Amino acid sequence: MQRSQKCGGQGHSGIKGERLGTKRVENRKDTGQRGYRNSKEKDRRDTKDRFMGLPRNAKLLIARRRRSSCYFYPRAWPSLQSADWWERVVLKEFGPQDWLEKFRMSRETFFYICNRLRPGLAPHSSHFHPTLPLEKRVAVALWHLATNVEYQTLSPLFGVGPSTVQTCVREVSYAVVLLLKPLYLRLPDEKELENMVRIFRTRWGFPHCIGALDSLHIPINPPLRLSADYCNGQGWHSILTQATVDGLGQFWDVSTAFPGSMENSAVLESSSLWMLAKEGRLCPNPPKDFMGKAQKYVLLGDATYPLQDWILKPYQEDESLTQRQLQFNYRLKRAHSVIENAFLRLKARWQILLKCDDCSLELLPTLVLACCILHNVCEAHDNPFNEEWLEGTEPTELPKPCQPAPAAMEDGRAEQVRELMCQYFENCGEG
Repeated sequence: MQRSQKCGGQGHSGIKGERLGTKRVENRKDTGQRGYRNSKEKDRRDTKDRFMGLPRNAKLLIARRRRSSCYFYPRAWPSLQSADWWERVVLKEFGPQDWLEKFRMSRETFFYICNRLRPGLAPHSSHFHPTLPLEKRVAVALWHLATNVEYQTLSPLFGVGPSTVQTCVREVSYAVVLLLKPLYLRLPDEKELENMVRIFRTRWGFPHCIGALDSLHIPINPPLRLSADYCNGQGWHSILTQATVDGLGQFWDVSTAFPGSMENSAVLESSSLWMLAKEGRLCPNPPKDFMGKAQKYVLLGDATYPLQDWILKPYQEDESLTQRQLQFNYRLKRAHSVIENAFLRLKARWQILLKCDDCSLELLPTLVLACCILHNVCEAHDNPFNEEWLEGTEPTELPKPCQPAPAAMEDGRAEQVRELMCQYFENCGEG
């Protein structure tokens, strides 16, 4: 009995000793783990302190390396589903009406433009952004110019990013101006001027005329610091474009990007057209004969332009006008309508000109010129014009500013030219 108690006592104390030993081991293990965690946290804090003390460029480089070490690469295009839409749908399934509706031109004219622009649209690519085919870049730009759809809306359609759409619009517009302007928007030579005179006489019943002159206000959202400069006489913001068209409604002189607050007469004096006229480059030397007198070719303007020996405008409407003067006004306004129609067709075809929200002021002159050139290309290639495009091109809430030209700019000799025209209409009785 005593032996068993002794043995039992020894067994109990042995178990207790084992437990104490185990607890000491566990304590040492916990202490080691806490020390490891504390050491790791200290290393993390030291690393963070060292990182925060680095220059910003070094931080960006480290962050970029960390991302690359995780095998993260930005996708070249945001929508893989539509990346082949151009090749699969447009090139293979679009019919003539689809091309006309989406690109405002025939398939043949589209590829003609692409071939002309090829020297100015060199391919460029990177590891993350493969080269877009030239035809696709032109298509993206034309679609935006024609519809004025936002970059974010257009980008999924072609499977590209919004910034790529913006780049396509910018680069294609620059290429159009660089490579197509010398062909489609230039000063006519002497033979072409004679043909323009013939067209104005036969189509519009106005003699010795080479063009109609007018201006177009394009709505914009200018920077706040320039708000007053671009606010026109009707209280809305715009840039002013002065243009001259021939008897077929094709532009042959365009000056653009003037602040909307400027008057037409001031824009005229600042334009290349004014300089050409003063240098005598708008008519042959010596001038051609008209009604027995050597007379410069004339342009037709409205009341906002000064009367010059090369710019004719209507007589001011009042009760004192003679029948001859009324007849002159009628003939001039009828012939001048060719540029009014040209502006309507320009805006209807390239609806980016209805409101330039996504375009910077630096790009605007190039974009407007590109639209005028593309208008001429479409007209010269006899591409159909859809009258439905005209809907909404003349918003009633944005009336056109109209400020008469100052009397100081009037040329006294010009009155004789206007009187000569009155005599012509009275004697010839055409139209």
